[in-house]
Amino acid sequence: MTVLDIDIGNTFLKWRDAQSPGIQGSIRLADLDNTIWPDRVERVRIASVAGKAVNQQLIEFTGQRWGVVPEFAVTVAAQAGVVNSYKDPARMGVDRWLAIISAYSKAKKACWVVDCGSAITVEQIAADGRHLGGYIIPGLQLMSRNLLSNTAEIIVDHSIQAFDARPGVNTSEAVQHGINLLFSGLAEKVAAMAITDPIFVTGGDGELFSSLNSKFIFSPELVMDGLELALG
Repeated sequence: MTVLDIDIGNTFLKWRDAQSPGIQGSIRLADLDNTIWPDRVERVRIASVAGKAVNQQLIEFTGQRWGVVPEFAVTVAAQAGVVNSYKDPARMGVDRWLAIISAYSKAKKACWVVDCGSAITVEQIAADGRHLGGYIIPGLQLMSRNLLSNTAEIIVDHSIQAFDARPGVNTSEAVQHGINLLFSGLAEKVAAMAITDPIFVTGGDGELFSSLNSKFIFSPELVMDGLELALG
C-alpha cells in the first residue's frame, strides 16, 4: 500500500511517500496540479494548519487524482505516550503536536522541540511524556517582513553560508545581523535550558538553527513522522 504523507504549513506543502525514502517534495499549493506525484496512492495522511479552504482543496484533489479520502491528524489530550499541557488541546496547532509526539517517540526520555517555520515554536517534554509547555516566537521571515514593511530597498537573507551576527555597517546589514543575533541568542538559550536533554529541530529554517549548536538534532521530517504515530 502506498501511503502519502502531507504537511501543509502557512507557505509550503511538503509531501513524501511513507514507504519509499527519498520520494518526496516541497511545493506551493498553486503547483498541486503541476507536480509529479506517485502514480498509485491508497492512503493519504495530512497535517494541516492552513485552514478549512485549503483542507477542502486537498480533499478534492486527492479524491480526483487517486479516489482517496484523506485522513487529517488532530491534536488530542494524550497520544503516543505524551500528555498535552493545554486544557483545550484543539487550540494547539497540529504541527506542534505531531512534532512533540514524534520527538518523544525518538528520544524516549525528556526532550525539547524547536520548529523554525513562519513562527518559531519551542516545546519542553518531561521524561514521563508530559508536555510542560512551550513558546511561540515570530520566525525569521516574519520578523524581517514586519521590520521592513515600511522600509524600501533592504534585502534580508538568512542562510547558513551568509549567517553573520556582527554589528552591521549599513542599514541592510544592521537589520539582517540584528535578526541573526536574536536567532543565535535563542539557540544559546534553548541549549542552556535543555542542559543534557536532546533537542530536535525542524522547519524551514531548522537547518540554519541546527548549525548554531552541535547539541541540536536536525529532523526535517519530524512532523510527518508524527503522522504515523497519530493515524497509524
